[in-house]
Amino acid sequence: MHVVIGGCGRVGSALATNLEKLDHTVAVMDKNPAAFDNLKTSFSGKKVKGFVFDRDVLEEAGIKDAVAFAAVTSGDNSNIVSARVASEHYRVAKVVARIYDPRRAQVYQRLGIQTVATVRWATDQALRALLPDNAPVEHTIDNGEVVIVPVAAPGEIMGQPASALEVDGKRRVVAVSRFGVPRLPDGELTIQDGDIIHFSVPRAGASGLMEELKMIGSPG
Repeated sequence: MHVVIGGCGRVGSALATNLEKLDHTVAVMDKNPAAFDNLKTSFSGKKVKGFVFDRDVLEEAGIKDAVAFAAVTSGDNSNIVSARVASEHYRVAKVVARIYDPRRAQVYQRLGIQTVATVRWATDQALRALLPDNAPVEHTIDNGEVVIVPVAAPGEIMGQPASALEVDGKRRVVAVSRFGVPRLPDGELTIQDGDIIHFSVPRAGASGLMEELKMIGSPG
């Protein structure tokens, strides 16, 4: 497939390299021609100088034939505008924009534009490092007050329905992975040996989750 990338900094150039390795055709745009020096010498795709939201520049990069577009410049406004042009005017199937302001990222996410919020990503990584080792975090929601935590099912809850592990306002079962295959729980799914249960919980409750689960199946 053909992919157009807006911005040829560290992220854009890395995307271009990896997409070419996957045998996709790639065009990279940047207003600064010196930015193309970030590309590997082996890069065989198209380099287009100009503003990433300019339609002439986009069309020179092959946006009309593109299946995907990534807006990864250093400016939120450029990324937002170019992403909307790609999505709404050219009807590109897959569009993603890097956004530094997490509040704006949420707005555009609701408009159907997939966003990668740099601040939110950094927060997520910091929380992964700060939370206790017995509560590894898969994902954080926005400011990190709610996290997704994977738990290897303890023996005490074998045979319990997944729904019995939930407590309103305290924890929800997001998915259950069995033999490496995740599934959404329904009313009939019971926990088996080897299951990995993915819970959404308040951050403060993550560290005590395992002990709470063991108490569910304990007598008395």
